[in-house]
Amino acid sequence: MNPSVPLAWESGFLHRSPLFEPLCPAGGELSACADWPTLADLQRAGVANQAGKPIRFVPPHDKPQRFEDEYEPRTFLAGEVQTRPENWHDLFNALVWLAFPRSKAEINARHYAEMLRERESAAGKSRGKLRDRLTQFDESGVVILCADAQLSQLLAAHQWQQLFWHERERVAHAMRFLVFGHSLYEKALQPYPGITGKALVLPVAAQALDRPVDEVVALADDLLAEVLADSEQFSADAKLQPLPLMGIPGWTPENEDAAYYEDARYFRPKR
Repeated sequence: MNPSVPLAWESGFLHRSPLFEPLCPAGGELSACADWPTLADLQRAGVANQAGKPIRFVPPHDKPQRFEDEYEPRTFLAGEVQTRPENWHDLFNALVWLAFPRSKAEINARHYAEMLRERESAAGKSRGKLRDRLTQFDESGVVILCADAQLSQLLAAHQWQQLFWHERERVAHAMRFLVFGHSLYEKALQPYPGITGKALVLPVAAQALDRPVDEVVALADDLLAEVLADSEQFSADAKLQPLPLMGIPGWTPENEDAAYYEDARYFRPKR
């Protein structure tokens, strides 16, 4: 998306593609908004950060003068998520907070802990690799719930045509792709073949994938939060799987043709 060309409000945006499905339980009420939702429209009870502070979406500060007023500390210490009105990027960030509250809280808590550590270290205020990796997943992450280890192996090997074309029926029954990164949602408003996420594969039982979408998202949030909280499972060197989103069966009409997956610009072989 070109940030210099803002898109107008579209009340039916959640129904553009299956890609937006994880946000439907939390954001379904926005379909009744004739114009941009206000911050008050986004507030929900029961969503809190790791410090137990209720999450509230608030207008952004001017340039912060104190550490406590910076984005992540303010979210952790006050529960205030700075959100620009009439802004797709920030709207999607708010909706991901509502859809994946535990996971967003874990990311914020680890950011805050790292910022404290960086302030006390000899490096001063220099930003470390862990925060970069947390931000990468926060912006571009995808959760893959998978009940078939062989399909996970094809994904890891970048066998895109085998996975998404020859095994697409198995994929439909044994894998569930849930976009987490709010930047990916923003890009999907103007989709293009090269949209690529950074995925974490979480093994689940097959029956878990047949649940209603709100239950599937809640399960993914619980599993993802556990991974994000574990410094060994999610470290500065955590392996995130590249995932060309427009290759996922059913997410764009173009991938109903096997030749679609032959374009190595988007479906790159493993190095």
